[in-house]
Amino acid sequence: MFHVVIPARHAASRLPGKPLVLIANRPVIQWVWERCVASGAAGVVIATDDERVRTAAAGFGADCVMTDPGHASGTDRVAEVVRARSWGADEIVVNVQGDEPLIDPRLIASVATALADRPEIDMATAVAPVQSLAEFLDPNCVKALRAEDGRALYFSRAPVPWPRDALSEGEPASCEGAWRHIGIYAFRVHSLLRFAAWAPTPLEMTEKLEQLRALERGMGIYLVTLAAAPPPGIDTPADLERVRALMSLQA
Repeated sequence: MFHVVIPARHAASRLPGKPLVLIANRPVIQWVWERCVASGAAGVVIATDDERVRTAAAGFGADCVMTDPGHASGTDRVAEVVRARSWGADEIVVNVQGDEPLIDPRLIASVATALADRPEIDMATAVAPVQSLAEFLDPNCVKALRAEDGRALYFSRAPVPWPRDALSEGEPASCEGAWRHIGIYAFRVHSLLRFAAWAPTPLEMTEKLEQLRALERGMGIYLVTLAAAPPPGIDTPADLERVRALMSLQA
């Protein structure tokens, strides 16, 4: 059994009002919620800081919790919901970003199952193979280093692992064996609450990657491997149009 919490912040800097932007006559947040419901979760909660999102969620029948508008991250918003619902310490909660209307319900279930199957692990997330050198060199594509047993070793915006024997004029000529991180997280409740209580750590602040806080503080993160990266989320107006086009093809 697992729960899903969807952080949905209205005041996104690059696309204000993003949760309520319409795709095929439904708000983005409804598409995400429906995918999460289809994952088999015991319950799905939308965590927002805006009454407009709460009103929209009520309109399509979603469970919604109003959270502190001052939260620094979606993880902090999820932690507030966990505390409010008093879920058990060993229960599993999956943080699904509120701008992923094309997320596969099976991915949500797979990260929850991966964590449930590994009681020694605190968190689970996902990775997919890097597909191109351009992606490998892009600092917006977060790379993950994975141990043989599936544990995360590190996450970086830098091109890692660095292919020392496959360089051309000092630049990588190959991205073979590189993984890109997929931003979905499953936590045990007690691990989430510990994580949210910690201050940002040095590597986290350097790379601007929240998951490094968990590694720096000794948490174990399991990486579920995917054959390919899932469809894109929505950060910008251009992303919105790409997702609209993809969803029209699926209709």
